[in-house]
Amino acid sequence: MNYTWDFAILGKYSHLFWVGLGWTMAYTLGTILLGTLIGLLVGIVRLRRPVVIDWLLIGYIELFRCTPLLVQIIWFYYAFPVVIGVNIPAHVAAVTVLSLYGGAFYAEIIRGSIESVPRGQWDAARALGLRPWRMMRLVILPQALKPMLAPYVNQSVTQLKNTSLVSVIAVPDLVYNATLINADTYRPLEVYTIIAIIYFAILFPATLLGRRFERGMSYDKA
Repeated sequence: MNYTWDFAILGKYSHLFWVGLGWTMAYTLGTILLGTLIGLLVGIVRLRRPVVIDWLLIGYIELFRCTPLLVQIIWFYYAFPVVIGVNIPAHVAAVTVLSLYGGAFYAEIIRGSIESVPRGQWDAARALGLRPWRMMRLVILPQALKPMLAPYVNQSVTQLKNTSLVSVIAVPDLVYNATLINADTYRPLEVYTIIAIIYFAILFPATLLGRRFERGMSYDKA
């Protein structure tokens, strides 16, 4: 197959790549923050295990973990407004679904890391007379942070890749802007090669960081 590569033609579209990258990073950082807050709340509440609430939270976690994110985005943007009778802007749908999706995974990461703290630490904190919230904030969470870091970083890497799916509802992220450039230039190979390079340049250092945390955990266990 004969094909002449021509990246020069994309030079005049560089601003669209930068704008798309800016939106992608904004959605990534924003939904990681919101997802972390959701995960922290859900993870801590699940530790107390009130039966009804625990089942509801398990339902939320499994719903978002066991259905494709693309389907969630499309359903929330197109079907949910029909159910509630209110239109939902694309950026609101994107942030909401990505945050809830990330929160479901962060909740299990946080809960598992907290439960890995030795029971003796819980007993010692209670013996000091610390209230549950102060015990969690001052004693348990700082010790849970280290085993939490590697899976947290890995999930955040996935979160950045997941932002590419919001392009299906015309959110102007990196992938959506790439489709605009491709529609104008008819150079899909060059356009998506650049997109792949951009994602790799951002995500590869993050994956190395996650592996470093994993190795640190392995050394500590040894």
